[in-house]
Amino acid sequence: MNRHLPMRDTSNPDILVERIRSIIGTVALDCDCRQRVNDALGRFVEMEQQRETRRHLLSSRHHRAAIAALVDLLTELEDISWQETDRGVFAEFAHLFEDIAEHAMRGATELRQMGNRAP
Repeated sequence: MNRHLPMRDTSNPDILVERIRSIIGTVALDCDCRQRVNDALGRFVEMEQQRETRRHLLSSRHHRAAIAALVDLLTELEDISWQETDRGVFAEFAHLFEDIAEHAMRGATELRQMGNRAP
């Protein structure tokens, strides 16, 4: 097995179904059978698109929960004085803000990807 071959993108069910349809197109099937296969492939694409949309929504909810937890940690900032002797604590809080920004960007990306798909 050659492990250096590039992997094909299998995340898009439309591409996979088109490849399957092109193979089925070369097979001698009667019209009724061909139509049933095409209908089944259409249902498969629809189900995969719904699955992918749900995955994006769940992922965005995960990012929202992570942001909420990080914001909760930031409440400790109220207990810190500008005269804090351990100056590293400020870097730690800065990392919390950066983590929030990262989760916000990823959550937004997930939601945009949902918006790009038909319901």
